[in-house]
This record gives sequence, C-alpha cells and structure tokens, in this order.
Amino acid sequence: MNWDDYRFFLSLARSGRLSAAAKLLGVDHATVSRRVRALEEALDTKLFDRSPGGYALTAAGQDLIAMAEQMESGVIQAENAVGGQRESLSGSVRIGVPEGVAAYIVVEAAQKLCERYAKLEVQLIALPRRFSLSKREADFVVAVSRPETGRLKIQKIADYKLHLYATQAYLDQHPPVRDIAALQSLRGIGYVPELIFDKALDYIPLVDPAFRPRLTSTSVHVQLQAVLNGAGVGIVHDFMARRYPELHLVLPQKVSFTRSFWGVVHEDYAQIERIRVCSAAIIEHMREVLRDG
Repeated sequence: MNWDDYRFFLSLARSGRLSAAAKLLGVDHATVSRRVRALEEALDTKLFDRSPGGYALTAAGQDLIAMAEQMESGVIQAENAVGGQRESLSGSVRIGVPEGVAAYIVVEAAQKLCERYAKLEVQLIALPRRFSLSKREADFVVAVSRPETGRLKIQKIADYKLHLYATQAYLDQHPPVRDIAALQSLRGIGYVPELIFDKALDYIPLVDPAFRPRLTSTSVHVQLQAVLNGAGVGIVHDFMARRYPELHLVLPQKVSFTRSFWGVVHEDYAQIERIRVCSAAIIEHMREVLRDG
C-alpha cells in the first residue's frame, strides 16, 4: 500500500481538478493523473468520473475517502512525533484570515515568526471567503463567526469593535448628524450586499434598514480608502481607524458593533509543531493588540 498514491487521490478528491491538486502538491498535473491512475489500477476500480468540468468521485471513490483520511491522520501524527524533536521549525503554514486583521495585526505576528524561524514559510491567505480545513485550503483559520460543524478545535481569540466613521471634511459638507435619520443625507460605504461571505459582516441593515450604501466593495481596504478619500461614511474596525487621525466617529453612542475572532484548526493538524506554534503566536499577538483597543 503506497501512501503517496492515496495522498494524490485525496488532493484530487478535495479539489476536483488536476491543476488545483497539482498546485497543492507542488507537482505537475500529469504526475497527479499518473498517480491516481496507478491507484485505480492497483485497486482494480474506477475512483473518478472525468468530465470537462473536473473530476467527481464515483461510489467506490466515496467509499475510499474515509480510509484514506485515516491513513492521512496516521501519517500526520507520525510526522509530528518526529518533527517535534527538531530544534527549529521548517515547512509552510497556510493561514486563512480576513484581509483587514491580516494587514493590520496578523502580518506583524507573521513577521516575528519568520524572523525567529528562518526555515519557516508563513502564508497569509487574506481573502473575503470561508476556508475548508478538511480540504487543506488552510492549516489555521481566523474566522469572524464560530464554525458549527466539522472535526475542529476552536477557541475564541478576542472581541473587536467597529463604529461609523467619516472624515471631518466630508462631515463639514453636510448638515450636523445628530440621529440615525440624518444618515439618509450621507453617502453610505459598505460591502456589496449579495457578496457578503459571512452574515456577521452585514452591518448596514443593523444601523437602519433604510440606510443603503451607495458605494460598495467586497474589499474592506477599498471601503476604508473610500472613507479616507471623503467619499462618505462607513463602518470601520476600530483597530484600523485608530491609525488614521483624520477619521472621526459618527454617532458612536448609537452605531457600535462588537464582533469576535475565532481561531480554528482541524483536529488532525492541531498538534503539528509548526501549526501549533504559529497559531499560538498569532492568537497571542491578536489578543494583545485587541486588548489595547
């Protein structure tokens, strides 16, 4: 039984495409195809249905997943038992993290890790999306809502606050904002409603259902830049806004949100030394920064 063939099988099963599996494994797509074909020949069964849209598991392939994942868990535990004895961390750790906290907090922790461990590669995947730990899209995830399912180890990292901000120059161009109703005279900045990947980020309807953003983006950085440019008012993380003295709070007693960051890792990978060390360092740094406001 060749574990490597099963490793290629799992990568293709999780990604559904040769190119994606090849990229994940660091090989060319022909190698993935050849190793999967070798496994099919060894088992004398068809594991995938191939089509222009990708690779879909057959019934036999579905039956094989559980056994292959058990093998994967055993290999991970063995590697960790050996790797834990090394003096220095090496290899890559892929971290899925929202772009705002990635740029303003997590990158600082990542820099310190790289400076301490010269052979370590920290990959920050800062995209507005959810990550599948079971498909190895990330080794560790900073989530904005607590996952409800999966074989996961979850811990709350810290709360963070958001308020409504605008530049003084923009506010000076409009009548004084003394209540929620007055927001109707201002241009709202926020997420594209249909493309919000997590309901915890859908702030604007909670301010006032009648207050619709007129300048929207899937990127929190674009939203922040729009507010800084004087394009309108927007909900901004306090840990981002404090970097910009030109930003002013708007109705802070009436518009205030508290959300939480969660640290999530798959049970099978939680004790791998490089993942354990990186996730602990990031969580500690996030808690320190967010505790200070």
